[in-house]
Amino acid sequence: MRAYPRQHGGGHATMEDVARMAGVSLKSVSRVVNREPHVSERLRAKVEAAIVALDYVPDTAARSLAGSRSFVIGLLFDNPSPNYTLEVQAGVYRACTEHQYHLRIDEIAADSPPGELDKKLAAILRNGRCDGFVLTPPLTDNRQILDTFDRKGIRYVRLAPDNDRGRAPGVIIDDEGAAALVARHLWSLGHRRYGIVTGAYGHGSADRRREGFIRALAELGSAEPPAEARGGFAFEGGIEAGTALLAGTPRPTAIFATNDDSAAGVMLACSRAGVEVPRDVSVCGFDDSWIARTVWPYLTTINQPIKEMGYTAARMLLDRDASETGLVTLPFRLVKRDSVAGVLSV
Repeated sequence: MRAYPRQHGGGHATMEDVARMAGVSLKSVSRVVNREPHVSERLRAKVEAAIVALDYVPDTAARSLAGSRSFVIGLLFDNPSPNYTLEVQAGVYRACTEHQYHLRIDEIAADSPPGELDKKLAAILRNGRCDGFVLTPPLTDNRQILDTFDRKGIRYVRLAPDNDRGRAPGVIIDDEGAAALVARHLWSLGHRRYGIVTGAYGHGSADRRREGFIRALAELGSAEPPAEARGGFAFEGGIEAGTALLAGTPRPTAIFATNDDSAAGVMLACSRAGVEVPRDVSVCGFDDSWIARTVWPYLTTINQPIKEMGYTAARMLLDRDASETGLVTLPFRLVKRDSVAGVLSV
C-alpha cells in the first residue's frame, strides 16, 4: 500500500490527505465528515477507512467557516435530579462525539422573572453560538424560551414536552401508561391503600405520572384515591413527603414516588420511622437511575431510557432532513426489584 505523508499543520493529516488516500474528491470527504445525508455506504466506508488510517482529526473551526455552523450543541436544563441531568448529558454527548460536535451545557431557572430569563438567554446566545439546543423539562414547556428561539430561528428539540407537542421535534415516553403499569402491579400484589409522592412544579411529566397512577387505580376499583405529598423530584423532598404519608391513618401499604430520587428519600423516611421496606410498606420509583441500585432494598421502578432520549434528541437536532415537528416515542418497562412485595395477611 502506498504511503501518504502527512502534509501541512506540523505533520497532522489534512482533509486533502484523506481525499487522496480514499481516491475521492475533497467535497466527498467533507460530506462524510459533516455527516451529510444521502452519502452512499461505499463512499462513507472508503473515507472513514482513510480517516482511521491517517488518524485524521477534523478541524472544527474550518468546518464552521465552510458550512456556517459552529459545530456546537447546547443543552439547557433546570432539574432537581442530578441523576436525570447526568443521564441526559451522557446521551447528548455520545451523539455529539459521533458527529464531531462539541457540547455546551447551561442551567436556567425556569421560574426566573421574565426580564432575568431574557438576560440569561441573551448571554447564552451571545457567548456561545450553537447550531441548536436540546431542552429538558421544565424548560421544554417554557413559552418564553420557545418563543425566543422561534423568533430568532434557532433550532431545538424538546425532551418530554407536555404542551403544544406539535410545535417542535421532541422525544417522549408514555408517562401516563408507565404509571398505570405501576398501579396495576401493586394492585396485583394485594395493595389497596396507596400513597403517591408527586413531582416538581412545572414538570408536565410529573403530572402525567400522577394522573396515570390515579386513573388506573380508579379503573381497578380502588375505593378511594391515594394520599398525596409533594416530593419535588428531590431526595430531601422524598424524605419529607414519605414522613407525611407514613403519618397518615391508616398508613399506606404501597407508595409510588414519581422519580427515583424522591423514592430513595421515602425509603430513608421509612427507616427513620421504624417501617420496614417492603414488609410494612412497598416503595416504587420512576426512571431506573443509578440510585435505584444503590439503595437497599434495591428499588422497583420504571425504566425510562433517559440516556437514549438525550441521544435521540441530539440526533434529531443534527439531522437537518428530519421532521421539524415530529415526536419520537421510546419504550419503557417495569423493573421489579426488592422494594415491592405482596401485602402480608393480617
